[in-house]
Amino acid sequence: MSLEGRTAIVTGAAQGLGEAIARALHARGASVVVADVNYEGAERVAACSTRPVESTCS
Repeated sequence: MSLEGRTAIVTGAAQGLGEAIARALHARGASVVVADVNYEGAERVAACSTRPVESTCS
């Protein structure tokens, strides 16, 4: 299912289930807003989301 042209806001996206959801939505074409009180973790996830889906981020 393509989510091109859609925007998702994922809270708790710096780690765990929230991170997995953010990555899955991005892989399906959505623009993802990464929100979390863990700024460094959220920044890391957001930085990976600007790269091509095929790239690996940890």
